[in-house]
Amino acid sequence: MQRQIWTILLAGALATIAFDLFGQGLSPAFGFAKLAPVGLATATLKTVFGSIPKGAGDILHILTGMFVYSLGYLLVARPIQQKIIPSLHWAVTATVYGIGLWVFALYFVAHLIAGNPPFLGFTGITWVALWGHILYALVAVYVIERGPFADKAQA
Repeated sequence: MQRQIWTILLAGALATIAFDLFGQGLSPAFGFAKLAPVGLATATLKTVFGSIPKGAGDILHILTGMFVYSLGYLLVARPIQQKIIPSLHWAVTATVYGIGLWVFALYFVAHLIAGNPPFLGFTGITWVALWGHILYALVAVYVIERGPFADKAQA
């Protein structure tokens, strides 16, 4: 159990670093939009709670990346995939899961909770966010599927 918890944390941490490196560093360096996940997290918290302490958006972003999204794969995406198409390669499931994370972040969180246009108006940030969430999922799922959760027959 302890090894599984560390795997979830490691998967989430590495995937969050990859997401932030891509969305806040590489994408703008190549002339594309810069992601602002902490800004979105802060706006979401302010909408829900009103006044929030400084740094709360950073905490929400980090905890979501380290725990929530990794657990989402293990508790939702992976069981659905194993029930429907058990032989499907983990990378396909991860890509679909990344698209699901993108829909969750840019429609449910950014639009329905924070009040932004759906998918942030389908601007440049929308597409950087899509690739960022797919990258997140690929990194997290790779770590998870190579760790104690791996089906040794398929790995």
